[in-house]
Amino acid sequence: MQIGIIGLPLSGKTTIFNALTRAGRPTGVGGATKLEVFTAAVNVPDPRVDALSRLFKPRKTIYAQVRYSDISGSEREISAQGFSGQLLNTLATMDALALVLRAFQDEAVPHPDGSVDPARDLNKLQSEFILTDLVTVERRLERIEEGIRKGARDRDLLQRELPLFQQMKAALEAERPLRELDFTEDQIRSLRGYGLITLKPTLIVINEGEASWPQTIAPPGKRADVVTMKGKIEAELAELPPAEAAAFLADFGIDEPGLVKAIRASYKLLGLQSFFTVGEDEVRAWTVRVGATALECAGAVHTDIMKGFIRAETVSYDDLIRLGSLAAAREKGRLRLEGKEYVAQDGDIMHFRHSG
Repeated sequence: MQIGIIGLPLSGKTTIFNALTRAGRPTGVGGATKLEVFTAAVNVPDPRVDALSRLFKPRKTIYAQVRYSDISGSEREISAQGFSGQLLNTLATMDALALVLRAFQDEAVPHPDGSVDPARDLNKLQSEFILTDLVTVERRLERIEEGIRKGARDRDLLQRELPLFQQMKAALEAERPLRELDFTEDQIRSLRGYGLITLKPTLIVINEGEASWPQTIAPPGKRADVVTMKGKIEAELAELPPAEAAAFLADFGIDEPGLVKAIRASYKLLGLQSFFTVGEDEVRAWTVRVGATALECAGAVHTDIMKGFIRAETVSYDDLIRLGSLAAAREKGRLRLEGKEYVAQDGDIMHFRHSG
């Protein structure tokens, strides 16, 4: 899972990136002069992995990971009302976007628009994204209509695409992001090559100062969510050892680290869940989509296991922890054999029987 972090100038997006990743990137008030992408992978905090590791005492414990990308220079392009092809190509590679909104006062770094207003900034970002997508959709519509008129070889495909792009054009003209529309999985796959920004799940990050921002922002439509972070404080705490940082969180009124909130919201937006493999060698968390089958889970571990899949020995995390061992789970009938069509549940512990 890769999430691109973008925002308007002086929103503190690199500070948020540092708070989430402990990357320690330098921050400044001038903004980048060219588009660059800085990416860092972070472990997904999951107390279930910790509990399984204590139970099995493996040689290795491996957490699921999220990759955050600080898209440096994007704020300059957004504020200039012109997205380069390079920025659009970069955004197209992201699974989701995190939009950072400034909700802090800083006399040394005044807001470019003169006052702090996250709702206004969100509307500005959304308007720019919608306009960019509308240009893309209109261009494709022109090609579709021209191809149909001229009897192109792929006319049947164009006839199927026509109502889809007409629907998207109408939504964007009504200032609705594309993620609010109900697409089939086949339609979403067919649209991946167009780099449509408003189609992506979106996490709104309210970047507060030491004091909480007094106004709330509702999630802007479907497949969107809002989290708040005290970016500067959390970025500073990220430089400390985890145990020491945890001791300071309550002092600043932070009930839960921003990383935990952001990842939980991101999993929900992207429709993801975790299953685990366990043993003396390794305890590991794996990320799959909600609704994934046992066969897909096997493929997440290794394509050879997927090809030779026979059965998945499966037990729920709660049952395993309650009973204390795989042997006890088997004895109590909680460890079961599932076929390739079994729909995995969040927290399943799975061991795959396979040929080859």
